[in-house]
Amino acid sequence: MVTVEQATEKDMGLVRLMAEQVFPATYREILTPEQCGYMMEMMYSADSLCRQLADGHVYFIGRYDGEPCGYFSVERQGEHLFHLQKIYVLPSFQGRHIGGTLFDEAVRYIKSIHPEPCTMELNVNRFNKALRFYEHKGMRKLREGDFPIGNGYYMNDYIMGIEI
Repeated sequence: MVTVEQATEKDMGLVRLMAEQVFPATYREILTPEQCGYMMEMMYSADSLCRQLADGHVYFIGRYDGEPCGYFSVERQGEHLFHLQKIYVLPSFQGRHIGGTLFDEAVRYIKSIHPEPCTMELNVNRFNKALRFYEHKGMRKLREGDFPIGNGYYMNDYIMGIEI
């Protein structure tokens, strides 16, 4: 059984540990090892995670029978716009429909703090296999772009959205 709980600052070490497993596994066929390392530090260093929390990102940790299995974060970006910043399931837990549970929990969280109609968006690499998952969950491609992230690297993403 999957349970999901909101993370606190003390949980950010666990988020980083999970990211160290899932991020390279997710992007090894898409990004160079150098870009993957750069992005890990950019998004998952202790300073970065604390800054994200201070900036309003809300993190959640999924547990499968009590064992950490994945995480997601949501950021409000406007009156009726939310961004699913991160959603990952550890490789050893993939194939158990945990991603769907985490996605549904993100939607439920947004509805709990914003009961009016709104949009949830996310960025997904154009070559990421997760693209089909997001389409299955009802998201559609809204736009695409090559977004500079520093050090000469780009995120080559679709921005997908769903009305909730």
